[in-house]
Amino acid sequence: MRRSPTGAGGGLTDTARRIIRLNYGFQLLFNLLWWMPVFYAYQKTAGLTDAEIFGIQSIYYVAFCLFEIPTGLIADRIGTRNCLRAGAVVMTAANLAPVFSASYTGFLVHFLAIAAGRSLTSGAASAYLYDGLRAEKCDEHYLKAEGTARALGLAAKVVCWPLVGPLMALAHAAPYLLSAVSAAGSLACAVALPRLAGAGDGGNGSGKAADRSDGGRRGGAFLRDAGAALRCVASSRWLALVMVQGVAVFTLSRICQVNLFQPILLDHGIAEASHGGVLAAMTVAEAVGSARPQWLSRRLTPVAWVSLLSLVLAGSLAGMAFGGPWSVVALLCLFAAATGFAYPVQRKLVNDAVPAHAPRATLLSVESIVDRAVCALAAVAVGAYVSAGHLDALLLHSALATALLLGGFQLGLHSGVMKGSQESAPGGVPVVTQDAGGTDGEAFRAAPGAESGRARRG
Repeated sequence: MRRSPTGAGGGLTDTARRIIRLNYGFQLLFNLLWWMPVFYAYQKTAGLTDAEIFGIQSIYYVAFCLFEIPTGLIADRIGTRNCLRAGAVVMTAANLAPVFSASYTGFLVHFLAIAAGRSLTSGAASAYLYDGLRAEKCDEHYLKAEGTARALGLAAKVVCWPLVGPLMALAHAAPYLLSAVSAAGSLACAVALPRLAGAGDGGNGSGKAADRSDGGRRGGAFLRDAGAALRCVASSRWLALVMVQGVAVFTLSRICQVNLFQPILLDHGIAEASHGGVLAAMTVAEAVGSARPQWLSRRLTPVAWVSLLSLVLAGSLAGMAFGGPWSVVALLCLFAAATGFAYPVQRKLVNDAVPAHAPRATLLSVESIVDRAVCALAAVAVGAYVSAGHLDALLLHSALATALLLGGFQLGLHSGVMKGSQESAPGGVPVVTQDAGGTDGEAFRAAPGAESGRARRG
């Protein structure tokens, strides 16, 4: 395979560069929801009550968890590339639903379809990128590719979201029409994605594994994949612990940036007219962190960095209980930057921990189910705290809960998982090392004679 000249592509093959660029386009367009800043007001204008609006949101989170179970299995059955195409089709249709029916039923169908479309791609996109780069022997570029894709998507939101108001003045349904156009663009990117190399010669460890990622295995039942995924989690303490570590990052980021963002600003006397500017500043901070995870020092392992960044998130929340308006804005930006750094590192940790030949997309869906289930429970608690006027107590208790979770995680790590040979998962033994020579600070190597989460070199 011909490689790009040194410096131009950093050792990437032409196919790997194509995979990365199309992944950038897919992630940016698929997640560019123009209606996000105005959906509450849009539904109020359509005649929905607060109870109906928040009821739909509750149904959405539950549906997302339920859809994650079959969609992960579907991705491992029909192939991640085909799953991305299906998700883009569903997302395009979902964004058109409110255009044709701006009613409770229309918005309910809209959010249910959004849940289905996003669950189809939540694990498949990461699995395709990881397997695709690994098949091209370019897996050291995965971390940067994952982070840059997230950063580009965030940057697009900063640019596009301020335009929503003027566009709605021209056409009231513009946010949903533009979201549908963006989703259709992501479908074009998914259609252009190449078949994974090595489908016939074991490009990602075996021909069977490659075929599963890019076309689906023949025969068998969906339950076989579900059973294999659950056995992987049950038999691999390392994989289970890494998933648990990610719960803190996901839950804190979702709760703060979605549920608590406006209550925190209003509680500190920051007017609604300034909320858009604060949100833009937070998005820029998160985009910078997502694009540059390699800025994190290699003196700490990725595991340690995710734990440390989780503590930064918790500390930022706790600090908001005591600061004034300007310090709260600064802490929100710090919170967003830490989230940006943590997401791609955590995603790579989970992918590296997945044993060879395991149903990767199904396992990533399992992780998403756990994250969103915890987030759903946290949202209930947030509602109770906020309605009772105990916002500061919520921020402090969230920080404390995160510290306790990470304390339990560290106990698990020091019980033997990080010592390497005490646990053998299907396909290999996870060993934690310092990878001083890696371009992305990766800290996992397969044990001698085994493969664990990344393809064997040579």
